[in-house]
Amino acid sequence: MSAQSAETIRIAELMEQSGVKFGTSGARGLAVDMTDRVCYAYTLAFLRYLKGIGDIKAGDPVAIAGDYRPSSPRIMAAAAMAIRDVGFEPVNGGFIPSPAIAQYGIEHGCASLMVTGSHIPDDRNGIKFNKPSGEILKQDEQGITACEVEIANDLFDEAGKAITPVSLPGLNQDVYRTYVQRYLDFFPPDCLAGLTVGVYEHSSVARDAMSEIFARLGAEVVSLGRSDQFIPVDTEAVRPEDVALAKHWASEQAFDCIISADGDGDRPLVSDERGHWLRGDVAGILCAHYLGARAVVTPVSSNTALEKSDWFERIDRTRIGSPFVIATMEKALKGGMDKVVGYEANGGFLIASDINLKGKVLPALPTRDAVIVPLAVLMLAKQYGVSVSGLLAQLPQRYTSSDRLKEFPTELSQTRIAAFNTDDFEQDKQAIEAVFGQFGQVKSLDNTDGLRITFDTDEVVHLRPSGNAPELRCYNEADSEARADEMNAVCMKIMNSWRE
Repeated sequence: MSAQSAETIRIAELMEQSGVKFGTSGARGLAVDMTDRVCYAYTLAFLRYLKGIGDIKAGDPVAIAGDYRPSSPRIMAAAAMAIRDVGFEPVNGGFIPSPAIAQYGIEHGCASLMVTGSHIPDDRNGIKFNKPSGEILKQDEQGITACEVEIANDLFDEAGKAITPVSLPGLNQDVYRTYVQRYLDFFPPDCLAGLTVGVYEHSSVARDAMSEIFARLGAEVVSLGRSDQFIPVDTEAVRPEDVALAKHWASEQAFDCIISADGDGDRPLVSDERGHWLRGDVAGILCAHYLGARAVVTPVSSNTALEKSDWFERIDRTRIGSPFVIATMEKALKGGMDKVVGYEANGGFLIASDINLKGKVLPALPTRDAVIVPLAVLMLAKQYGVSVSGLLAQLPQRYTSSDRLKEFPTELSQTRIAAFNTDDFEQDKQAIEAVFGQFGQVKSLDNTDGLRITFDTDEVVHLRPSGNAPELRCYNEADSEARADEMNAVCMKIMNSWRE
């Protein structure tokens, strides 16, 4: 390609120009800003970076999948175009969960990417990049950002649209089938016999896999709420309508639990038999316990029932985001630990090392996964001989409530939080108590990610700007569900006044 027929693109500059930037889980931006050209350039940089560090070579396969957002097929095609143009072979996994495409890449030793905006509205989208070993980490993001790529001048029009229509290769069904088989191989045949499970399908790409896996393990599966329109289900800040739906379904039919996942199927929702959704960080504790984990890694925002349970030999707290959880899990493995797992407050569960249980092996999958969590919760309840609500009673009673302010500029979030986080404890304590004094006196501050305030009442207020969208999140923890909810309502009212 001659210098005259191509333009050299610096990814760092493209990020600033387009507004499509790396967040806590891949590149994210408005769908209109994620033009064919922008997505093509990002994919080129991803491949150039991996080739440069020796992870891939020309001719290797690169797997692609996507969620059900209207913009996903176009972005998948742009990525496939980039893969072909630089001498790699695109593999089309279709519309399947993020962990499914990551698993395929790990098992076949190839790079992969998932086109998804996860739980955020469908006016936005993103690309999650995976190395042959799993998710890219923060140092990989920096390496991709530092890349320069060349793009032929005749590929895209002035709006960034591909001039020649591009298409994906034929669907490779093995990607989906391998993911389903992962769980059929690990769990005993008919282990869920006698259970009735509702699957809230909405627009999640995990809906078919969840239904098939649970049915083939013996459960009676009831399809609920399937939608052809994208629904931004957030497993960490569950929408009021999703709370009401689960309770309604549970009141009409006897379910042992209702399960679901977010748009790309890496974060689960699990309810008890009454249709009350479990917090993801509580479900994560139960999942880790069933799998016999020795070491658990989770972000600082997760429920402290983890430590109070006394079930695990080692617990590490990190910044919020799977790259930080994965990096810390890797340190635990290098330190000689086995049975290392991680989870996030959104419920996504990561397995860093092979899990041996009852003569079966669940291979490592160091990326967020939704399916393992409801399976483990139901199996643990069965093991204890209790319902899911009865299983929750086995845990120390610590409750978390969280919510978010949408369309809250990240810069404003950072400014508001910085006012309480000056590294002068006495000054910060005074400023915090002037605003949040109804919760008690400040006992400790943690700025690992945002600002986590623990009061002398042992109650918690944790403020944090989202890494994926212009949102300000608040997490509260207390000894009762009602108190945690009450605190969250108070905090949201305070935070909303900060818009002015």
